[in-house]
Amino acid sequence: MTYSEASMDSLRQAGDELADAVVATLFERGEVGTFNSLMRYMSTAGTPLPDGLPEVAREYLQATSVPPSWVDWGEMEKARLFFIDNNVHISTALSFAAMPACYVVPHVAKLLSATHGLNYPSKRMAETGQFTVYLMQPDAFEAGGRFIPAAQKVRLLHASIRHHLKRENHWHSEAHGTPICQEDMIGGQLFFSLLVLDSLHRLGIHMSTEGAEAYYYAWRVVGAILGVDQDAVPRTLEEARQFQDLYMLRHMGPSDEGAHLTRQLIDLYEEVVPGTFFDPIVSALVRYLIGDTCADWLRVPRTAWDSVVKAAPTLLGVLETIEDRSPLGAWALDRLGHLTTIFELSSLTRGRVMHYAIPEQLKKDYGVTGAVPRTHRWTPPAPTVTP
Repeated sequence: MTYSEASMDSLRQAGDELADAVVATLFERGEVGTFNSLMRYMSTAGTPLPDGLPEVAREYLQATSVPPSWVDWGEMEKARLFFIDNNVHISTALSFAAMPACYVVPHVAKLLSATHGLNYPSKRMAETGQFTVYLMQPDAFEAGGRFIPAAQKVRLLHASIRHHLKRENHWHSEAHGTPICQEDMIGGQLFFSLLVLDSLHRLGIHMSTEGAEAYYYAWRVVGAILGVDQDAVPRTLEEARQFQDLYMLRHMGPSDEGAHLTRQLIDLYEEVVPGTFFDPIVSALVRYLIGDTCADWLRVPRTAWDSVVKAAPTLLGVLETIEDRSPLGAWALDRLGHLTTIFELSSLTRGRVMHYAIPEQLKKDYGVTGAVPRTHRWTPPAPTVTP
């Protein structure tokens, strides 16, 4: 599959017809509140739909209750095992590479600032983390699994954002196309898959081609469930690379919204890290994984830890050697990785379950003006050279 400016422009105009129609009907009939109330605790697949659910929502939930018929479950199991083996590294890449990559696309940063609010980064990160954890559970697509209901709600959430931004005339369609368009949905899918794999490589993580392809395949399945046009989505890692390169060349750049969101993300993770001594490692990791150009656009501060972080591949290489040579060591590291991921997620959610409700209205301040506020934190002094 070959991508061009013309084909990408076409994808910019397309949304998600099914979800858009459902959301438009819910708002037209004043049934959004009813839907949110009845679906708040409907979080596991196979649970009977509640009485009183709007009929258009019931039809949508029934039609999207199963994954695509073409899913290769052998590949999905390979992806799950790949995630278990690399969960800490994947979480690191999602937090410090994939999310900042979204912020380096100005129109995406503007959309995120308009829909989630600039002062609630933990909600955005918690939703992403919880969604990924649900996806990689053994029962993700079975009765009792939490992934399918979450994906159904996220798809309607995206449609509601398109609905609000168009209705309230807070989106420049000629300049930016449709909000959360097919091009952006595919771009986001690649940030959470291909860019994560690139980040693992940069961290020195050894991956088999089979494992990397399975992980990418899992996110193709996610895209299909979220309404991504499968005729347009890259099928292979090579095609994905072509799409991502063209997408970034078309759209990446600096913005106040992107810088503000990045500052909020850095502050959030500095709060998760105990104490203050290691705080600068958050900025250093972001800069290391996304590169100096993008980091400068996002106003990621430079610290004395920038050089220290470059040693990460060596340290991780030692841990991988232990894992390869000792079954007990492999089990212990996998278990530690699982606990670390759960701790990070629980810190972001503060023990709550994220419900992915349809917003009945968006926040009123749709942009960022002025300088990006910075939290004054201690950073270690630059090393001194003694004669």
